[in-house]
Amino acid sequence: MTVITTRITVAADGTISTATPLPAGEYAATLEAHDMPPRQLPTLPFDVDALPKHDLGPWPEGMTLRREDMYGDDGR
Repeated sequence: MTVITTRITVAADGTISTATPLPAGEYAATLEAHDMPPRQLPTLPFDVDALPKHDLGPWPEGMTLRREDMYGDDGR
């Protein structure tokens, strides 16, 4: 038996969709539906200036971060 914990989407027509690491085929499955708790906003404000800083020096001369330069002509 394989246990998979995943999130699912239930459409208005009742169909369920999800992605699993299983090959195509028929399976017997058990579904437990738990209500999702409402999202709670953080109580403290997030201060981006409080994040650690690392000085790595200047960027190399002529450095480019264009997708084509990093991955070639197909852009991948």
